[in-house]
Amino acid sequence: MTPVDGLINCRRCPRLVLQRESVAPRKGLQSEDYWNRPVPGFGDPAARICLVGLAPGAHGANRTGRPFTGDGAGDFMYPLLYRAGLASQPEALHAGDGLELNDIYITNAVKCLPPENKPVAAEFTACRPLLAEDLAVLKRLRVIITLGSGAHTSVLHLLKTEGLVGRLADYRFGHAASYRLADGRWLLSSYHTSRYNVQTRRISPAMFLDVLALAKDLADGSHDDADLR
Repeated sequence: MTPVDGLINCRRCPRLVLQRESVAPRKGLQSEDYWNRPVPGFGDPAARICLVGLAPGAHGANRTGRPFTGDGAGDFMYPLLYRAGLASQPEALHAGDGLELNDIYITNAVKCLPPENKPVAAEFTACRPLLAEDLAVLKRLRVIITLGSGAHTSVLHLLKTEGLVGRLADYRFGHAASYRLADGRWLLSSYHTSRYNVQTRRISPAMFLDVLALAKDLADGSHDDADLR
């Protein structure tokens, strides 16, 4: 059994299993049209940048089986990844649409759809070893982008167990906030690209493009700590 097989067959969180398997399909679709399982990460295995979101969306990744594919958050994100040179095309429609990522890997802190898009602490904890596996296989990883405060906090807990951060309060979430880790890599945070954040203008295309540009600069070593103060 491969690591992906182990992931997609995971049933360790009963609340999430029930939620992901009980989603009412969109009009014109059937339950069998939905993935309804844990969603693996997706992207360039040689990526220097990893973007960590919160969890799959009900009719996005939980339907398509690929992070941020088929929902509003992805409709906002992927055209901007394309503009930044990190994606081969601006559209992300389904897992077989030909989309390829360049120098970026995308995953979630929690791999299954949570009720009301709000994982509980035990679910973050249960999924953290799976997130650790995602990061461990990215041998060229230089920058971790946390999308939203929930993903940011979960990543911090993981980094603390690995001895890469100290007091969590010293690594506060904020849009475009960046922190150098003990091993020289960078932690960079961004507001989530959810439809709500886009509609309320909490995040704009320019704001997200700025985060992507900073991530690329950090991966290139174009900034040092003094530049970011």
